[in-house]
Amino acid sequence: MKQKLIYILLLFVSIISYGQVNLSLESDKAEYNGREIINLTIVLELNGGDLEQQSVFQLPDLSKFTIIGSGSVTNSFMDPLTNTVITEKITRLALEPKKKGKIRIGSVLVTVSNKIYKTEPFDIVIKDIDKKSSAHIAAQNEVFLNMEIEDREVYQDQPTIAVLKVYSRNIDNLRKVRNIQLPQQDNINVHPVHFRKSEIDPSDMGGSMASQVIAVFMVFPNHAGYVEVPAVSASVNTLSSKNKILSNKVKLNVKKLPEGAPGSFKNAVGNFKVDVYCPTAGKTEVEKPMNVVVKVSGEGNIMDMKLPGIEVSQDYEFFNPKITSKVYPGKVGMKGEIFANYIVIPKKQGAISIKTEEFSFFDPEKKEYVEVPVAQLSIHSFSHEQMMESRSTVEKVNEYTNNFLETVNTPVLKTTSFKVKEKNKFNWNVLFVNIAILLSLFIAYLVFRNWQKKRSLVSKTTSTQSLGSVAETEEEIRTMLKTDITDYFNYLKNLKENNDYIKFFETVEELDSEVRNQYFQSSTKDFTMFLENYKGNHIAEEYRTLSQKIQIEKYAPVKSEEGIDELYNTIVKLYSSISK
Repeated sequence: MKQKLIYILLLFVSIISYGQVNLSLESDKAEYNGREIINLTIVLELNGGDLEQQSVFQLPDLSKFTIIGSGSVTNSFMDPLTNTVITEKITRLALEPKKKGKIRIGSVLVTVSNKIYKTEPFDIVIKDIDKKSSAHIAAQNEVFLNMEIEDREVYQDQPTIAVLKVYSRNIDNLRKVRNIQLPQQDNINVHPVHFRKSEIDPSDMGGSMASQVIAVFMVFPNHAGYVEVPAVSASVNTLSSKNKILSNKVKLNVKKLPEGAPGSFKNAVGNFKVDVYCPTAGKTEVEKPMNVVVKVSGEGNIMDMKLPGIEVSQDYEFFNPKITSKVYPGKVGMKGEIFANYIVIPKKQGAISIKTEEFSFFDPEKKEYVEVPVAQLSIHSFSHEQMMESRSTVEKVNEYTNNFLETVNTPVLKTTSFKVKEKNKFNWNVLFVNIAILLSLFIAYLVFRNWQKKRSLVSKTTSTQSLGSVAETEEEIRTMLKTDITDYFNYLKNLKENNDYIKFFETVEELDSEVRNQYFQSSTKDFTMFLENYKGNHIAEEYRTLSQKIQIEKYAPVKSEEGIDELYNTIVKLYSSISK
């Protein structure tokens, strides 16, 4: 009996220890077309700090493939529910098949704590290649997205920075990535930092692939526990098709906020201060509306936190505010100011104190809660009689005049219509004047025709002279058609300052069309070739890069003032040099 119990216990121990190590090998799909890139993902998960990986991944026989890229990342975090350390190592391989048909992917081996673990083999199918579209398919599938988050252990509502990179063997493919869609999920809030492309790194992943940063954004997890950031999507645009690509997913270990939060704490994480003021000067009258602004400034989750409002009182009445903001990305969160514009109606005469609600926030640097002092606005409201007595004589006369014009019906002046009396006698002078005008026009026509004949004879005698080169004629016509692009620059600046981005990009397209017409180029591609031949490769490359930036900013889900300002400066600089 004892031996049976020992056997059962050993069996359970082996099952538990086996469950602490998870090893998997997966491909992104089961069927591929021709030379389409195969993505293999190896995941090793160790649940427990006493487990040790003693060997690297032993890959199966991949002689039927060409390894064109690889990358690895290791994550370690603490499970708040079980208090165990979880280590996750992910390796990704990009393979190119050498032949068609059914190919078996063998097992991956790894040694952990003196025990060997392996994955199950599986089959993939390589179909026939489409000769017309194989080049485009291969180019599209050579582009990979990777989302990198360095700080994966944060507090609830504390931001962490995510960097999106694109990888490819062919640098030209990096320019084809468009329409970046940031992740959306209920348990996270995402705010973009910028979509500016960095310089291309040609030596990433051991020199086999080039990389480029194409987006940076902030992730604010609003739930504690393990939070998975969804994949970022983008499209790879070619002349014939458009493919969608996805990045990897990232797990975050979101820590709960410490206990002992004050009753005024809602969800503000960062560092903030509160102020209340009246934006308009002048006296306040009872039962007449006035404007009161509650301003919250600081850095943190300012875009997603619950703002403090005005405290309820019997001395005044207020309505739901209109919220405006001036916020931009900071170092440890979104930074700026949020304005809550209230309409407040005083209910009594005399001194009134308008207070804000109690407000507190959690400071992740000091790891403590901070209570913000209540902001207060003191006003003095007057009755209608007191307001009338305090007015000057000119103000009283103006008010009396306005009331008079609004309430008293003033008489309307009577107008009479004048009619021209008809004349029975015919006016011969008018007839003679008209005949004289017709004769003078006929004589002028004969003189002009005689001058034109003489001019045609002179042109025939000088036809053998040089008419100038085609280039000179083209330059003269282009000078006549040349548009003053400074008008476009001033108009674009006004649209940028007014945040009218739709009209801004329409005007940019109109400016580009005008400049191309000056050089008799109908399409962007022809104009780029023209710039390479006559302006140099440097100007042509700047024009091609600017066109890509315009498309990125135009279709960006969220447009930043910093990105639009940089785009405007680049437009002014490039088109000024082109139109010289």
